[in-house]
Amino acid sequence: MRLPRKALRAAATAAVTAYAVLLGAVPAGASPGGGWVRLAHLSPNAPAVDVYLYSFGSPRARLVLHHVSYGTVSPYEQVPAGDYTVSMRSAGAAATAQPLLSTGFRVSAGQAYTVAGMGPAAGLRLQVLNDTLTVPSGQVLIRVIQASLREHVVSVRLTTRMLARRLDFASTTPYQPVAAGSTVAHVAGDTEDASLGMSLRPDTVHTLVVLDGAGHLRLTDLEDAAGSAVRPHGGAATGLGGMAPRPAGDPVPWLAVVGAGLLLAGGAWRRRIRTP
Repeated sequence: MRLPRKALRAAATAAVTAYAVLLGAVPAGASPGGGWVRLAHLSPNAPAVDVYLYSFGSPRARLVLHHVSYGTVSPYEQVPAGDYTVSMRSAGAAATAQPLLSTGFRVSAGQAYTVAGMGPAAGLRLQVLNDTLTVPSGQVLIRVIQASLREHVVSVRLTTRMLARRLDFASTTPYQPVAAGSTVAHVAGDTEDASLGMSLRPDTVHTLVVLDGAGHLRLTDLEDAAGSAVRPHGGAATGLGGMAPRPAGDPVPWLAVVGAGLLLAGGAWRRRIRTP
């Protein structure tokens, strides 16, 4: 049975109108452009957690990481500019359970952020770190995050350059320019030390994380950006907690397709030549 022309027109108009309305439904506080967010668990004696990223004011999580254990740093997630909330819950807790910790922050267009659970379990806090994506041509930028509780104070240096002297637990250095090339990063505490061979390519940005290993210190190198572009899959090789299925796809593009299809169908119906 063919639909009357008026019914086709009405359906198409409704779909296109709904599409336009939904396009205008930008969350409060959002702005054009996008940024990047990654999530990290850097508290040595805190148990595994589930980490949620919400657009501000929305009860629906934009990203969920399950059973995130110490030393885990997620890949970057690109998000629209705007206000966000990160919440940590006990691993396996219901999504409606009271968070152990929450913090709000703003994502600016073109900027990147690391939101990390830091400090001892008794004083666990969520810390928002501003990540750098741009680097002087031909150079390398590098910073250090001190996330070792075995050694409360550490010093970190490259082969020929001191990066951090007597850096306290749960502290982060600013980014520093260093020469590109092969080098060795060395971390030393009062009783333990560790080393990591590195190949620093020109125009890259790195974060060195000092972690507690199995009975020893260890270093992890995160390449935050390369060639002034964010590294979307630069998570630490420490075992990323399972990522929950993403929310259902945005219905807006489907409304556009439906509307366009109905309009085309209406046009074809008008052009069709009746035959016996």
